[in-house]
Amino acid sequence: MTPEEREQALLERLRRIEALERELKAKEGAKKQVPLRLSNTLWNEIAAWAEEDFRSINGQIEYILTEAVRKRKGSL
Repeated sequence: MTPEEREQALLERLRRIEALERELKAKEGAKKQVPLRLSNTLWNEIAAWAEEDFRSINGQIEYILTEAVRKRKGSL
């Protein structure tokens, strides 16, 4: 195999590895969407809390739910 052929083969392997890494990241980053209805009062409270914690409202709701699940698992 010539050096040029070897380099081409290595570049092709690198492209395949990068494609697999992108696919894996996409799968890991995928999140479920959930429609959620909240009262204005609850929305405002969560929005204020999110602002204090420098999070988006969506991020704050995810944080609250994650903490609730952690607490529940700890008490089982």
